[in-house]
Amino acid sequence: MSTVVGPRRGKHRPPTASEILRDRARRATESMTTNLQGGSIRYRLFGTFFVVVSLLGVMFVRVAWLQTIGSSGYREASIAQRTRISVIDAERGSILDRNGRELALPVPTKTVFADPEFVTDPVGAARSIAVALALTPEQEVELAAKLQDKTSKYVPIARQATLEISDALMALKLDGVFSKAEASRALSSDYLRAVIGRTDPDLNGTAGLELQYNDLLAGVDGKSIREVNSKGKSIANTDINSIPAVAGSNLITTLDRNIQFQVDGLLAQQIERLSALSGTAIVMDTATGDILALSTIRRNENGTYTADSGNFAAVEAYEPGSVAKVFSIAAALDQKSVEPTSVFKVTPTLTFNPESTKWRYTIKDAYPHGIEDMTVRKILVDSSNIGTVQVAQTMAPETIYNYLTSFGFGSSSGVGFPGEAKGLLTSYKKWRGSENYTVSYGYGFAATQLQLVAAVNAVANNGVTSPRGSCRQVFRPMVYRRTSNSARRARC
Repeated sequence: MSTVVGPRRGKHRPPTASEILRDRARRATESMTTNLQGGSIRYRLFGTFFVVVSLLGVMFVRVAWLQTIGSSGYREASIAQRTRISVIDAERGSILDRNGRELALPVPTKTVFADPEFVTDPVGAARSIAVALALTPEQEVELAAKLQDKTSKYVPIARQATLEISDALMALKLDGVFSKAEASRALSSDYLRAVIGRTDPDLNGTAGLELQYNDLLAGVDGKSIREVNSKGKSIANTDINSIPAVAGSNLITTLDRNIQFQVDGLLAQQIERLSALSGTAIVMDTATGDILALSTIRRNENGTYTADSGNFAAVEAYEPGSVAKVFSIAAALDQKSVEPTSVFKVTPTLTFNPESTKWRYTIKDAYPHGIEDMTVRKILVDSSNIGTVQVAQTMAPETIYNYLTSFGFGSSSGVGFPGEAKGLLTSYKKWRGSENYTVSYGYGFAATQLQLVAAVNAVANNGVTSPRGSCRQVFRPMVYRRTSNSARRARC
């Protein structure tokens, strides 16, 4: 038989798990009851108090800094987040005729724009706008990209649109899409474009009188400051800091709208009848020098006629031709070197410097004829080139030059029109051979139509070129301030 021997029992037996747990619990209880050490807990309490006080101190310093020195940045960020600043466009002044009737005036329109920050569905909004405005796919993609750019605050959708278009866009009720009143520019007649000029979409003058008097007409823009909510809607009574716009002044010109309208129509009919490339007509008051009408029309490539090309009466200079005979004969009469009844034996041709090969030059008369006796009056009536040269030969070249400069050739007319040409008149000291006398019938110098009409007007006005003294200008706009209750036209 076998015998089973069990584990040895005695004082060296290893403790069981339950005995170990009981021993640990007993020692923990003793440490919390019988083995307490007062000094140790005081240190812990002091450390905890120090940490809490330090944290509170840091919080106090931080709050104090945010409330004083560091508050400006957060305040500005808060204001910028809820504030919208927009420009209030000043109403541009009107351009009027001498009787106060409109030639160019502001027309109310609306501009539709978007603020991408408040656009919730850029692609969908771009699609809706594209359908309403009949945009191309490329334009729709470009608009969607702009609406997705959250760094932008202003994306124009329809500048200076008609009320019908703006109302149709606003009826879509798209988030982040707004409208504002914005004026455009209109003329009472399209043919006025040559002298009145034009403005850009922001109503800044870019040509003509609109550019010349832009500072006067433009006024001063205002500023709208408003607070908005999270949806971009204005918060009531938050625009107290807005600055109102100051409207521009009106410009009264010397033009007469009725005369201008008649001249435009007659000039257009004549150009079309002759199939001409262009035409210019100027009506001037002889006594005052005021321009009552100025029309410049040119034919476009498609065969239509417009005044969009510019005021060529002021900006382009040409050799005047036979018109200049008036000035050379007037100079001779004023010098008393001839009388209206003085007779000249006018040949059909005339050769200058026949003995010279370098300066030899032969001219022909305006029409074929034999040797003919002509009075100064007949020379002018028949527009004889050779007769005019013979009259001019009664004066020195220097005298002819001085008279031409006195008539205003070779210098600005003084109207200040943008791009105005001075013309071309070389000093008599540089004239050679036939140049000494060809200027007498309009060749060898260049002038604008404004210079020509002013010079002819001096003859019609008994030789007086400045009836108003130093203030006199060929085109003399008169202006007054819209904001003045006792507005008067400024006169010389």
